Amino acid sequence: MTYPEPPLPAAGLDHVLAFTIPARNARGRMVRLGPVLGQILGAHDYPPALAHCLAEALVLTSLMGSLLKGEDDQLTLQAQANDGPIRLLVCDYRNGEVRGYLEPSDSLPDPAEVTPDRLFSTGHLAITFEIAATKQRYQGVVPLEGASLTAVVQNYFAQSEQVPTLVRTSVDFVGEGVVAAGMLVQHLPEGEEGRERLHVQLDHPEWEHVAILAGSVKPEELADPGLPLDDLLWRLFHEESEVRVAAGPELKKGCRCTQLHFETVLARFSKDDRRDMADDRGMIVVDCAFCSRKFDIQD
Repeated sequence: MTYPEPPLPAAGLDHVLAFTIPARNARGRMVRLGPVLGQILGAHDYPPALAHCLAEALVLTSLMGSLLKGEDDQLTLQAQANDGPIRLLVCDYRNGEVRGYLEPSDSLPDPAEVTPDRLFSTGHLAITFEIAATKQRYQGVVPLEGASLTAVVQNYFAQSEQVPTLVRTSVDFVGEGVVAAGMLVQHLPEGEEGRERLHVQLDHPEWEHVAILAGSVKPEELADPGLPLDDLLWRLFHEESEVRVAAGPELKKGCRCTQLHFETVLARFSKDDRRDMADDRGMIVVDCAFCSRKFDIQD
């Protein structure tokens, strides 16, 4: 299935908008994916409900990934289900590049019967932050419990990060195109670095105020390419004394599959193992799960 660019203004698509509300000790990110989303979804022939789920996951990955500071830092979101229409979903973000794919289960039901809120049954969601400068790796794992991936990610921040966080997403198939958008808002006392966690302060008046305003956003507002994100931000927080806005990274489809990469990986196997992998032509065919490209590697 192909996903051409939505027949609406493309300004503001595939960019992250960063903002802070100093008086409320809050920070946030907004993103709206368009052409990049079409490129990623177009690499696979997903049924609509599965495409909807992957689009939502890519928005969540972009929102969380844009919180990273180092260019080579990476965030990976991985959902592993024990049953249900989706077996595995993987997305990652690095320096503005996003990619993702999912594996349907062997017993995928009639696509017409699959709805976004019935894609997972039991399983877990793992979110991994890899910090290049320190070579540190942080991972949080939460159950796949909730009506959507967005709800699961919000639970992740409450359980693993213990940072008051509100997340909203929206996916809209516009004609033959698709737009997906989201907003993430967090309460971090002592400024952007959040020196002190709010373990038991979810009822903090500053956070309650921000959460009420941010939670009033409508799905159709988030996914409307005709409504600039900074205008939407003004709608939500125009009564605040100061809202600082900064342009975040431009997002693009990123897949790190190359002939050299796969040759290097296969070189770690023994000659006998590589011979077993080769076809009748003496070639090892490697299929990239992210972009569906196939590479012929000489044994």
